[in-house]
Amino acid sequence: MAALTEQPLLMEGTPWPDYGLVDSGHGRKLERYGPYRFIRPEPQALWTPRLADWDADGEFVPGSDEDGGGRWHFARPVPSEGWPLSWNEVRFTAQCTPFRHLGFFPDMAPVWDWMREQLDSPHPNPSPEGEGPSTLNLFGYTGVGTLALSARGAVTHVDASKKSVAQARENAALSGMEGRPVRWLVDDAAKFAAREVRRGKRYDGIILDPPKFGRGPNGETWRLEEGLPPLIADCRRLLDADSSFLFLTVYAVRMSSVALAGLLAEHFAGLPGTIEHGDLAMREEGEGGRLLPTAIFARWSNS
Repeated sequence: MAALTEQPLLMEGTPWPDYGLVDSGHGRKLERYGPYRFIRPEPQALWTPRLADWDADGEFVPGSDEDGGGRWHFARPVPSEGWPLSWNEVRFTAQCTPFRHLGFFPDMAPVWDWMREQLDSPHPNPSPEGEGPSTLNLFGYTGVGTLALSARGAVTHVDASKKSVAQARENAALSGMEGRPVRWLVDDAAKFAAREVRRGKRYDGIILDPPKFGRGPNGETWRLEEGLPPLIADCRRLLDADSSFLFLTVYAVRMSSVALAGLLAEHFAGLPGTIEHGDLAMREEGEGGRLLPTAIFARWSNS
């Protein structure tokens, strides 16, 4: 029976050559993306910035309504088509998107490391194609996590956005990983998982990063509080006692990681291993750098 760890964990992201959290405070954050610096809103940065002057190439100014909106304002030219960055062996394109993101989520770096570690353990049931452990990336976005996992085996990448999947394929080409065993699928994540259950599929690992609200490729509506419990139930059916992990992240919701862990504990009671939960956070660069929380998570590991 999977044991629930009640004490929350902290998964800390640290700077690397192509990314760093330079400073934060007064509801904003200053980040380094390769040669460019950007300011973005960050409601959890309640403190005072450490630096007196934030010299940035661009800033995302949010809209006045609670549902989002806003636009980028640039102090200096920034390539509209994006520019290449890397995380370890994975190369990808960073770009200022209309949704304030820059084409990847840097706070996921410790998660990518953790998942690789889970897949490095022996697996009694490798994928039928003999390609090592198989993983499923739901809500896969632009594929940085998928490419990181593809070093360990076959990956099925699912996202409802044609544009995101196209960008993921381009990132694979940029990384020289076009030949990796990856299935790139434009599909509704919940419907795909349900079909995989009916097909009797299994995976060694599942990562899912669902939005608070979204729409599928055919207009399907996704609401986290309604859609997450049945999705987790289906994900559990795609795993067995020889699988390695499930990792769930949630952003921008009024919810505790304890709630996510409780959901996993209900559905994963029949599996061995451990259920843990906590926060993702980025560490500011430099001496005395503070931790800026970014998301909550819950994870199951068979170890």
